[in-house]
Amino acid sequence: MPDAVVCEAVRTPIGKRKGSLAEVHPVDLSAAVLGALAERTGIDPGIVDDVVWGCVNQVGDQAAQIGRYALLAAGWPETVPGVTINRACGSSQSAFDFAAGMVLAGQYDVVVAGGVESMTRVPLGAGRDLGRPYGPLVRERYRADLTSGEFPNADFNQGVGAERIARDWKLSRTELDEYAARSHELAAAATDSGAFGGQLVTVPGAPGFDADEGLRRSTTVDTLAGLTPSFAADGVIHAGNSSQISDGASAVLVTTPERARELGLTPIVRYHSGAVSGADPLRMLTGPIPATRKVLGRAGLTVGDIGAFEVNEAFAPVPLAWQAEFGAAPERLNPLGGAIAVGHPLGASGTVLLTRLVHHMRDRGIRYGLQTMCEGGGTANATIVELL
Repeated sequence: MPDAVVCEAVRTPIGKRKGSLAEVHPVDLSAAVLGALAERTGIDPGIVDDVVWGCVNQVGDQAAQIGRYALLAAGWPETVPGVTINRACGSSQSAFDFAAGMVLAGQYDVVVAGGVESMTRVPLGAGRDLGRPYGPLVRERYRADLTSGEFPNADFNQGVGAERIARDWKLSRTELDEYAARSHELAAAATDSGAFGGQLVTVPGAPGFDADEGLRRSTTVDTLAGLTPSFAADGVIHAGNSSQISDGASAVLVTTPERARELGLTPIVRYHSGAVSGADPLRMLTGPIPATRKVLGRAGLTVGDIGAFEVNEAFAPVPLAWQAEFGAAPERLNPLGGAIAVGHPLGASGTVLLTRLVHHMRDRGIRYGLQTMCEGGGTANATIVELL
């Protein structure tokens, strides 16, 4: 079986809602990272076997198979195919897993994985006015909880799930706010040190936009303490310890070591192991815990073997509950900050995390990195990559 390796990983700076990327169509935003990927690697885009693209809210500006139109907008040959996938917040991490899997299977030689989300132009849940999601059978299965009064509109709700996780793992408001302030502090330090410089691309239509826009350097536990809970009057989850609504795109180039040599490329990491799992769809965000156990078992590695973890900061209880279960060294968990500080452009976030992770591994000489994403509906991806 061939290996699958990542030869380049790029992302846009992450724009805040109604910020610098608000006027950039998500197809064109996708084209920006695809164009940068081809330029930095020097490949002829015509050799790409497929573009596997994550996008969550596939309505409006993000409808009509955005993965295909993204590569056309980038000026790539019409012979290059593209596909769009949705595994909620883990869409582009699944895109990477699927791309690597096709290379490992010998079906593809060169493939691009990535994703996009413009949450300004296509708001979260934009498709709900077209119907009622989930369906009557699922609603009946979970009726007792959904109709308990805890879930707004008797719908599955990630914020309520985050409140339940905080309660189950006995995480206080202060602990959550301390973690959120840490995210901003680490993201600021990474930005100031130039840690993101080699991964960011310019976006036509957003001149001068060269840094993640959601970072709030003045964030402290005291400033966060003044924010009102978002999902329950006596709750602990609020806007400041949750991920930000954002715009962005990201992409990685995956191939075999042999093809990389032929193309004159130097691989950064190899795809070591991947897993996906399901969990309680009411709490919804605990999936990274079984997914991590599954991928570590598949890889034959322990938590202590992993030098850096990217656990998506959808809400502060997610990485904190994960850390409580695995006892990972705090300095290895989200060492560059995370989505609380810089944002969570849903369909792009999987390969945003991967891009951050592989550049950090190369910069620090870290052998193994693991990333995991909680996802709507209670699923989660976990992926391990190894530095080359």
